[in-house]
Amino acid sequence: MLKKNLAIIFIVLSAIVASACKTGLFGSDAAPAPSEPAPAAPVVVEGVRTSYADVVEKTSPAVVRIESEGHSKQSAVEQSPFGDDFFKRFQGPQRPQLQRGLGSGVIVSADGTILTNAHVIDGADKITVLMSDNKSFDAKLVGTDKPSDLAVLKIEAQNMPYLNLGNSDTVRVGDIVLAIGNPLGIGQTVTSGIISAKGRRTGLSDGQSFEDFLQTDAPINRGNSGGALVNLNGELIGINSQILSSPGSGGGNIGIGFSIPSNMAKTVMEQLLKDGRVRRGMLGINIQNLTDDTAKALDLKDTAGVLVSNVRPGSAGDKAGLKRGDIITAINSEKTEDSNVLRNKVAGTLPGTEIRLTVARDGSTQELTAVLDEFDSAGAGTGPKPPDNDSSDKQGESGKLGLSLQPLTPESARQLNVPAGTEGMVVTEVDQSGVAAEAGISRGDVIMEINRKPVTSLEAVQSALSSAGERPILLLISRGGQVVYLTVRLK
Repeated sequence: MLKKNLAIIFIVLSAIVASACKTGLFGSDAAPAPSEPAPAAPVVVEGVRTSYADVVEKTSPAVVRIESEGHSKQSAVEQSPFGDDFFKRFQGPQRPQLQRGLGSGVIVSADGTILTNAHVIDGADKITVLMSDNKSFDAKLVGTDKPSDLAVLKIEAQNMPYLNLGNSDTVRVGDIVLAIGNPLGIGQTVTSGIISAKGRRTGLSDGQSFEDFLQTDAPINRGNSGGALVNLNGELIGINSQILSSPGSGGGNIGIGFSIPSNMAKTVMEQLLKDGRVRRGMLGINIQNLTDDTAKALDLKDTAGVLVSNVRPGSAGDKAGLKRGDIITAINSEKTEDSNVLRNKVAGTLPGTEIRLTVARDGSTQELTAVLDEFDSAGAGTGPKPPDNDSSDKQGESGKLGLSLQPLTPESARQLNVPAGTEGMVVTEVDQSGVAAEAGISRGDVIMEINRKPVTSLEAVQSALSSAGERPILLLISRGGQVVYLTVRLK
């Protein structure tokens, strides 16, 4: 009887276990039914973008790594004025220095045309382009343009992935952007940020460059130079070029990067592809922005316009009738209030082109016509050097300004790179607690005018200062071959 009851209990328990397994109470050894792949995370959730993956997938294949090799007698710092992309190796003291460069580039047409920075390939004998899939190509240098820090390369390939150039003029501060490149040689990297500012000029170059940078906080590091700055439509709006770093950052990114706008890059590229060089227009004048103090010193109502501080004899500006002290308020009927913007507009116009200038002079408005000369960077000034001062009997002091001055001589003019025919007073010493030092006047500057009056002696300086009144004092300064207005306020 016991055996019979145990058998019945076993049968019942077996049935219960089988039922439980069938219903999944204890799981099952059977293979689970195939399931659909998990859907991708939505790009936009409740109006907020959660991913840039679609933009990256579209744009990153067109961003390449650029490696260059060449021999140079110069150091890495001398070769790269931006100091951000070149890692040098040397082959012994008796051999030429081997320069290896590392940077980024952007394919901008299906036939393998590539935009990059001029400093990335500067001095290169061999240039290699590496795609994101590790394919490599030997590249030919089509042309470089150091004033814009742009270069055009060409690889022998067809049907390449490429980026369309967007209209950088329509970019707005606050727009989201992505920076794509090969920082530090670790491989292609994408960073994001916004446009922080437009029309920036860094002043890191030699003064002969043309800068109209887009500033971004998207991290740009060593090796990113020449890479792409793209908008969320996947359009190329800038070529990454420079960064500013704090002294303690080791040259790394601190959120201040600069990209050459696509419209400038397009103009340069088209000329390099067509002629192998870039031609720019030039008026032959020095210009500067108006400040409140400068406007008051000139008895102007506001700071609208750009101040002409010098006109080179025989230049396009001279032939058009421009004079020192003129205020250019418009070019081709388009208002202008920034000297860098005006300079870039003129430079972006071909030599020989006729332009119209609206000028304010002595309270009246004039319309002038100029035919542009061709820009030539040769003969740029090397910066002022203080003159040898072993003749203290010729030196005088101007206590109001906090300066020691002496008349400009032919010998000191040569030392200071001052144009022939310049007359004025050389600054030999500067009281660092005086008003002149506060205004930025340095030893080696030449004061040509005070309040529009020429000064060639200490007596003339004192006379001009005594009649200044309450308005800021306007000084015309020659510095390293350049002429600029500065203002000081007497205490």
